[in-house]
Amino acid sequence: MVVTGDALYTQRNLCEQIIAQGGDYLFIVKLNQPTLYQDIVLVFDDPPQGEVFSFAQQADRHGDRHELRRLWASGALREYSAWPGIQQVCKVERQVERKGEKKLDVRYAVTSLGSKADASRLLRLIRGHWSIENKLHWVRDVTFGEDASQVRKNSVPEVMAGIRNVVLALLRRGGAKNIAAALRQNGWQQNGRTTLSTMLSGPFG
Repeated sequence: MVVTGDALYTQRNLCEQIIAQGGDYLFIVKLNQPTLYQDIVLVFDDPPQGEVFSFAQQADRHGDRHELRRLWASGALREYSAWPGIQQVCKVERQVERKGEKKLDVRYAVTSLGSKADASRLLRLIRGHWSIENKLHWVRDVTFGEDASQVRKNSVPEVMAGIRNVVLALLRRGGAKNIAAALRQNGWQQNGRTTLSTMLSGPFG
């Protein structure tokens, strides 16, 4: 299993745990890990002599939105970094063009996946993580109105987040593709809440 995550999860203890349990990781690296971040930036800004990067790119179009994703991967830090399980580091560029405006986002990543995981696979993994992240954030922020919630005292926000997680998991487990539509459908049906309760007592109970 490959665990992917944003920079929040780029922690030594977590990487050690994943490796110890037979998994692999692919995590974004930011300045919360300054030494690792600076080492990765240096690899791509001033590569070692003779270094050859693995490279992949992917282009997509959604209406008037054009996206170009590029990834460079290197094993240059494998022998020099003390980061747990490090095998490759990546530079990821995502260029978005819409209505004549271009935006460029550059991120860096570290992974325990070796050279058998080429740039194409690493790019698919990172894109898959972005897709999950975007889908989850949209559902939370828009469908569940999490950002607009006025519940902020004591442990209540954590409890509400837990309830949202359970409802979201139940609806997805029930085959829902559109969470907003599934919420409306369950709300309109007289037995909607009963159906969710039955699901809760089944796979989760």
